[in-house]
Amino acid sequence: MKDMKNNKNNPIEVLQLHLASEMHSVNRLINTYMKSETAPIISKLADHLINAGGKRLRPLLTLAAANLCNYNGTSHVKLAAAIEFIHTATLLHDDVVDESLQRRGKPTANLLWDNQSSILVGDYLFSKSFQLMVEAGSLKVLSVLADASATISEGEILQLSAVKNINTDEETYFKIIDGKTAALFAAATKVGAIISNMDETHVDALTNFGKALGISFQLTDDLLDYTGFEESLGKNIGDDYREGKITLPLIKAINKSSGDEIIFWEKTVGKGVQEPSDLKQALFLMKKYGTLNDTRHEAIIWATKAADYLEIFPECEMKTTLKELTSFVVSRVN
Repeated sequence: MKDMKNNKNNPIEVLQLHLASEMHSVNRLINTYMKSETAPIISKLADHLINAGGKRLRPLLTLAAANLCNYNGTSHVKLAAAIEFIHTATLLHDDVVDESLQRRGKPTANLLWDNQSSILVGDYLFSKSFQLMVEAGSLKVLSVLADASATISEGEILQLSAVKNINTDEETYFKIIDGKTAALFAAATKVGAIISNMDETHVDALTNFGKALGISFQLTDDLLDYTGFEESLGKNIGDDYREGKITLPLIKAINKSSGDEIIFWEKTVGKGVQEPSDLKQALFLMKKYGTLNDTRHEAIIWATKAADYLEIFPECEMKTTLKELTSFVVSRVN
């Protein structure tokens, strides 16, 4: 581990530097486990996404949680790799369901290969994640990650059922992001506490930290779909709108609209009939009703909750960095 005191980079970069040795082990394990001599396409397709420049935030959270709990051992490396495999598998499946063309600034795997290969390689990575969980040797951890995998699938299915449904409410939206995003964040931090043999109070604190951080992260991502830059996002601006995904900025805008505005939403989102200029009109209505700012405020609330959950832990550099991470997640929209 490296000293964090004099590093002025963003919190993710601080974590990457501080946990560089462990992350090197995680990456080596990932590259080993994603290889297949029987089906070489697995290695090629998985490598395309896994090594496409992602920040490895979720496995970093597992390592950071273990570090915060003064863990001594190697199981956190296996679990961090398992977390990344689960995440990558869901991305492969997502891109097929969403018919996405770009991920992390590169063409999606389903575009370069095909949908069938993407789905099957995603399944392969799921199976590899469970192999790593078993090797970690903890039934509690296995239960946590198995539950998280099921919850993620439920969230994705709920999101699919809400596509183009302009009657989707905020309660349903939060169920979706709790499942598709927050569940894995929460599991990533929870397993770090479990393998450190922390008491229930500290395990719950890190679980709730991960969940709140994940919700804030997804709220910010959904906001960035309307306010970000394609170069930094690695995807096209307005993709959620074009795909009929019902996210919080859109839900709030629809709820405040009336008359011709409702007709506009029914046509462009409900029926998916869109002209090139419709995204500009959608953004106009979101700004008119302040739904972009409202969504950012919601993200800040969850980021604050995440930081508060860490108060139970003694003051240390890792705690400070994780608290700074909660603010950084939201600052991406500045």
